[in-house]
Amino acid sequence: MLKFVKGYMESIDGIEIYPIISLLIFFTFFVILFLWVFTAKKEYIKTVSNLPLENQNDAIL
Repeated sequence: MLKFVKGYMESIDGIEIYPIISLLIFFTFFVILFLWVFTAKKEYIKTVSNLPLENQNDAIL
């Protein structure tokens, strides 16, 4: 099965650019996410982390 897929992929011109593009997209996404995490305000992080706990009494009723 792998030989069939590998042979098919080798016959397509310019296919080697797609893994590079996908790696760059994912790398860029995680770098931006990493930067956002370290630059986010602490007040915002606390507010968002307490959201699930605010409506806890409503769910029990």
